Amino acid sequence: MLKWLVRLLALAFFLGLSGMVALFVLYQQISADLPDVSTLKDVRLETPMRIYSQDGELISQYGEQRRTPVTIDRMPPQLIDAFLATEDARFYEHPGIDPVGIARAALVWLTTGEKRQGASTITQQVARNFFLSREKTIVRKVKEIVLALHIESQLSKDEILELYLNKIPLGHRAHGVGAAAQVYYGKELADLTLAEMAMIAGLPKAPSTLNPISNPRRAEERRAVVLGRMLDTGKISQAQYNEAIAAPVRTRYHGAEITLNAPYLAEMAHQFAVSMFGDEAYTRGLNIYTTVHADEQQAANQALVNGLLAYDLRHGYRGAEATLWRDSPPWSQEQIEQHLDEQPSYWPLQPAVVTQVGERSATVVIKDKGTARLDWDGLKWARAYIADNRQGKAPSRAGEILKAGEQVWVRPLGEGWMLGQLPDINGALVALEPTTGAVTALVGGFNFTLNKFNRVEQAERQMGSNIKPFIYSTALDQGFTLASLVNDAPINHWDVGSGNAWKPRNSPNVYDGPIRVREALARSKNVVSIRLLRDSGIANAMQRLNDFGFDTSRIPATESLALGSPSATPLQMATGYAAFANGGYKVTPFVVERIEDTQGVVLYRAAPEQRRIVSEENAFLISSALTSAIQGGVSGERRWNGTGWRAGRALGRSDIAGKTGTTNDSRDAWFSGFTPDRVATAWVGFDDFGRPLGRTAYHPNLGRDQVAGGEFGGSTALPIWADYMKVALSHFPERDRPVPAELVTATIDTGTGLLSNNGKGRTEYFVKGSEPRRYSQPDSHQQFGGTSVTDELF
Repeated sequence: MLKWLVRLLALAFFLGLSGMVALFVLYQQISADLPDVSTLKDVRLETPMRIYSQDGELISQYGEQRRTPVTIDRMPPQLIDAFLATEDARFYEHPGIDPVGIARAALVWLTTGEKRQGASTITQQVARNFFLSREKTIVRKVKEIVLALHIESQLSKDEILELYLNKIPLGHRAHGVGAAAQVYYGKELADLTLAEMAMIAGLPKAPSTLNPISNPRRAEERRAVVLGRMLDTGKISQAQYNEAIAAPVRTRYHGAEITLNAPYLAEMAHQFAVSMFGDEAYTRGLNIYTTVHADEQQAANQALVNGLLAYDLRHGYRGAEATLWRDSPPWSQEQIEQHLDEQPSYWPLQPAVVTQVGERSATVVIKDKGTARLDWDGLKWARAYIADNRQGKAPSRAGEILKAGEQVWVRPLGEGWMLGQLPDINGALVALEPTTGAVTALVGGFNFTLNKFNRVEQAERQMGSNIKPFIYSTALDQGFTLASLVNDAPINHWDVGSGNAWKPRNSPNVYDGPIRVREALARSKNVVSIRLLRDSGIANAMQRLNDFGFDTSRIPATESLALGSPSATPLQMATGYAAFANGGYKVTPFVVERIEDTQGVVLYRAAPEQRRIVSEENAFLISSALTSAIQGGVSGERRWNGTGWRAGRALGRSDIAGKTGTTNDSRDAWFSGFTPDRVATAWVGFDDFGRPLGRTAYHPNLGRDQVAGGEFGGSTALPIWADYMKVALSHFPERDRPVPAELVTATIDTGTGLLSNNGKGRTEYFVKGSEPRRYSQPDSHQQFGGTSVTDELF
């Protein structure tokens, strides 16, 4: 018996020694391939790209993984206890591996042949997550063990635990506990309850199937296991356990905590970052600070949406989005709410279902808001839409508008709600700092989710009368002054090539005869623009447009360009007007001010440049004339309004300059305007180029302040511009533009443009040497300015 015992001990010693030799040989073979664990001291966790406003509001986040790195000293102790109790109770005692666990896993493999995962300490999981694959092989397991021992020799326990808690995948693209708290609960770690901490701590075992969004029942069972282990290890009391185990599982997916809505601009910044950093932009944790200011962006959002909804309201109600029931029994509240949960929302519009219609009111169930009442003030606008230029009669009862069972859109109205609808019309608004080109607000359409087409930089639309300041700028450099007289009379030009007469008309079709250049621009006289183009030369005008940043290779060199036949984007238009606002310099618009890494190191900073394209005097004179487009003026005994008069009434400032723009058949409506501190362009139109904006009849239900008649730049786009500028200009006091040294003033007679002989008239600006020399006489002949004094008078 003793002899057999000796033999068994010898065999055991031999096998043990052989095992140690085998492990040593295996270690020698794989050690050369093992990574340097010291890199963990300076590890860069993959974090998404975040895009912020100039004042730190989060606009968007891009990246496959959501991660919010958190230092261990900012992690709640109970959260750490939950993970340790579940994943590695002896973490602070063992050297990086658990020999008992390893032996148990090896026994399972020897007896069953199955390579089950198990016995991995937190340190081993760090080794696997950072350096190894998840394949279940003996070689990978040995590498994991060796790496774990190396890691323990290089890093402290707290450093290892911090890496682990920031690296582990926890489901729904959340990596690390900081991201998981946001994804599942929309909270910071410090705000989590014990039950929520235990839920997150239970996820590493199977994050895709044990998370509370995908499988609430299994998640609750796993949470109970975590809480039980915390109770067993003395980390929580029985009372804490009882409270947490009874807590309901309440969670939903929480996206990135967007605090400022600017998706069109965010996409521009996103593309800029990718062009600089490639795919690394999604993992380096870049913090991109854009040029927009939160309050201005919010004002731009509100202004464009309100303007588009206002257009849609005055053109009539197109009917319900869907009919859920007619003669059949009405749906239950539960059915209605379930249906609404599946419907999208497009701020400020919410889907709703009509449940009851009264004489002058209706009851609706609104998504996420419950039951509400639509009073007559929220319904009376909804006369029927017939066509873009025709509406039905004003309604007198709610039953003419709605029926029970209809799915509709509603939007806030004061403390209540009003009927709404998704607009067919669309638009854009963009604003810049004139001296730098920094974009301060940008909205590329009614709703980014509904349509991602960014009309600010992608919609090339006919300029209409927004082009005229550039034509007039050319004329001033070709001998005209703001006091020059040009004949405002119909043009009838025979085109030999086509065999047709070209008969451009003013809008409205009214002519005043000889008119000063200032007044002609302020009142947007079409035929005057054509005459100025003829006298200035088309080639000169084309060069001027090119200098202002418009692509003249795509513009036909014909007289129609004086009426705005060329196309441009709203961003190009705002950039062009910026040169008038800043004294004659071309700027390049930009949306990214700087890019920082996770440590706050600046990787990129914008360096705005300016290039002079017109003289300071020319820019001042055009700005002055565009101020008259807002303020109006007097010619002789006649008082006139400029086309942008609504801007002056809305803002009540004297430093505003601007120009309306409307194309043929009102397919595009523009307003571009500026002060020395902000320049902005608003555009409204259908994405279908061929669809006119139409017109509206007076609505007897809506009162005296309504817009009725044709849709023009001054009535359709200008209010959007003005609503934005009310907020943007609140930061800047009113200030006069400095008068360039090469300008002089003279008092002129407004009827002739000559010097006033009685001290009456208006003060006009002139480049030195271009001021009139003659005085106006009662019987003096009116003279046309510029290089040509002959023109059609019919």
